[in-house]
Amino acid sequence: MAPNPTAFPTATAVGAPAVALVPAAVVPDSASAALDELLQGNRRYATGRARRGRTAAPHPFAVVLGCVDCAAAPELVFDQGLGDLLTMRTAGQVLDEAVLGSLQYGVQHLRVPLVVVLGHEGCGAVAATLARLRTGTPVPGHLELLVDEIAPAARRTRALPGDWAEHTMRAQTMWARDAIRADPGFAAASVVAARLDAASGLVSLLP
Repeated sequence: MAPNPTAFPTATAVGAPAVALVPAAVVPDSASAALDELLQGNRRYATGRARRGRTAAPHPFAVVLGCVDCAAAPELVFDQGLGDLLTMRTAGQVLDEAVLGSLQYGVQHLRVPLVVVLGHEGCGAVAATLARLRTGTPVPGHLELLVDEIAPAARRTRALPGDWAEHTMRAQTMWARDAIRADPGFAAASVVAARLDAASGLVSLLP
């Protein structure tokens, strides 16, 4: 898609000052450069120094798979402009063929060098899964698929000391990363897992 040369208009209200736009950033050309830009952007976001008025990028430099109930959009979390990221969300970062196909489109067709699987604390899909395992109460409709997909991560971490929900979220996020890494369709990209801290806004990479 060709970049929009007009970007965003300046303020038009009477007496309002013109808004200076920050030019679209140069697209990182490697996975390491893309990850560095994401983490630098996240530090700007978490410390209240996010850039405003960015023009749309000509090409995404990272794919981010996040969770549907995360309060902040990846573009905000990483302080990136429209078009900088190819983003999608599923509850608990659950994978299916449509999600994998969309991720593969970014990697193979758009030549995006980096895929980030982004989990977050307080995940509602994880909470529903743990409630199901504790009580055995069925969940309605299509939610059953989500619980079934997250349940293995919950079972693997049940005996660990500390917060079961936190352990489950981390395990599920890393499992999704590992599943994507193992797929030959993503051999051209670097795939990482990360966790968003709701209180601080900071993103940390998972091992």
